[in-house]
Amino acid sequence: MTLETKHTEPDSVEEYPVPDPGLEHHVERYTDANPAAADRAYKQVVGMLGLVPLLAIAFVVSYFAVARDAYVAVFGYRFQAHTLLLGLTGGLGALLIGMALIHWARNLMSDEEMTEPRHTMPSRTADREAIGEDLSWGVEKAGVARRSLMVKGLLGGIGIMAVPAIITLADLGPWPTGDVRAQTIEKTIWAQGIPLVNDITKKKLKASDIEIGQLVNAQPENLWDFEGTQFQQQKAKAALIIVRMDPASIKIPESRQDWQVGGILAYSKICTHVGCPISLWEQQTHHLLCPCHQSTFDLGNSGVVVFGPAARALPQLPITTDADGYLIAKSDFTVPVGPSYFERDSTHDFKEGDR
Repeated sequence: MTLETKHTEPDSVEEYPVPDPGLEHHVERYTDANPAAADRAYKQVVGMLGLVPLLAIAFVVSYFAVARDAYVAVFGYRFQAHTLLLGLTGGLGALLIGMALIHWARNLMSDEEMTEPRHTMPSRTADREAIGEDLSWGVEKAGVARRSLMVKGLLGGIGIMAVPAIITLADLGPWPTGDVRAQTIEKTIWAQGIPLVNDITKKKLKASDIEIGQLVNAQPENLWDFEGTQFQQQKAKAALIIVRMDPASIKIPESRQDWQVGGILAYSKICTHVGCPISLWEQQTHHLLCPCHQSTFDLGNSGVVVFGPAARALPQLPITTDADGYLIAKSDFTVPVGPSYFERDSTHDFKEGDR
């Protein structure tokens, strides 16, 4: 017994189950029927592209001329003037380029409709050559040759919008030299005589009001002299935790005896691993735990690391009291706060004999 198979070509219904609907009746555009309307559309495109260089110049001027700490009120909200102006000028410039391209395509480019059958891949050599011809035809129909001013405006607008983007690269700096680091990431707003205040109530902290085993989150009183980004930056570096421990149960190095007041010590709240804020305080062991990666610091022993990935001890702020018994800083931190970085030398964080 043999099985014979017969190949049959699909009929037209099987190959094309849905009939070709063809092209709908073409409706002529208003700009094609009315030369005056086309001229208006042309002027509108050129006008939008002409505004782009002005906005780009305004962006550059705003970047350098507007103070970073200037604020403006808009609809009852305070905005940083520098950021607001950069957003408006840069955003409107990009928006106008997009609107001009859409207006050009919808009202001035060729509106001729055509159909083209699908072909199997790969394309034939003749088809690939035809692509070049089609592109040339499309450029011709787009009116590029007849409307050179519009093309120049488009290229100029796109080109000049690169200037604001290049200008903003300056925000990647300044170059982190030793002097720059000393005035930025290695410096806080703590200074001699700055009161320590509760970070919620903003009230000064009196040494006699802090009990043994208590932890208080604190900030410098002058923190609220800053606004916006500067406020956040200074808060991130200056944040403190204040703890009081029995002086007989802790180890205070000889060089740091005058950094504390009756067992009250102030440490940076910023973990030296990757900069997380920490305040999980174990009263019995005097340990401070960072919940992010479990770095543990012994606040009863100069904040040294006893567990976890942190490589440096918590920086300690030298403190004393004023004439009324309120806690004040004796100076800024003696070492940079926060996580380590390549240039950070921690070999001299402690004086010889401290540990």
